[in-house]
Amino acid sequence: MKFFIDTANLAQIKEAQDLGVLDGVTTNPSLMAKEGITGKDNVLRHYKAICDIVEGDVSAEVIATDYEGMIREGEELAELDDKIVVKIPMIKDGIKALKYFSERGIKTNCTLVFSAGQALLAAKAGATYVSPFIGRLDDISFDGIELIEQIRLIYDNYEFDTQILAASVRHPMHIIKCAEAAADVMTGPLSAMLALLKHPLTDNGLAQFLADHAKANS
Repeated sequence: MKFFIDTANLAQIKEAQDLGVLDGVTTNPSLMAKEGITGKDNVLRHYKAICDIVEGDVSAEVIATDYEGMIREGEELAELDDKIVVKIPMIKDGIKALKYFSERGIKTNCTLVFSAGQALLAAKAGATYVSPFIGRLDDISFDGIELIEQIRLIYDNYEFDTQILAASVRHPMHIIKCAEAAADVMTGPLSAMLALLKHPLTDNGLAQFLADHAKANS
């Protein structure tokens, strides 16, 4: 399973990259705003800065919600760097835009997916990635991991190439469950990735090893 980090914070992206397990980055307008990145030119420069740090795909989201606007913005984003994946919302014109970009070899990420039917449409339109938001589904008492399992079954049934990118990952157990459900990618915060490192028995064992070594060599 690929690990993407869901942020626009360059320091966190670099830390994840330095850890050696980062496969890509996802961003959205909310994450850009959180970092104080405003204005079209600044946003485009920030996307380019992210591409300069990472080796894998970088999802950059369009703001337009009409077909012509999504095509115009998506083409501009795709020109920034070969790593850019154009992030398209799951709406009617978004499906049309996915098809347009797919036919031209431009990578896409269909975002704001909350049902298997939406994921099926995205795959039919040729999306590179589909992003079911599991954390937001959990927030309304729906099992987000169950949706990952449904999409996995459908995609395997028909051998779709679209990759399942589990989004809105909140904590380390989300990551483990996504791996068990055979998601192709998970995207989440740096804190969730680092939490996978932690186990009290690891900490206790290391402390004991160091104490024994110090005692034997004192």
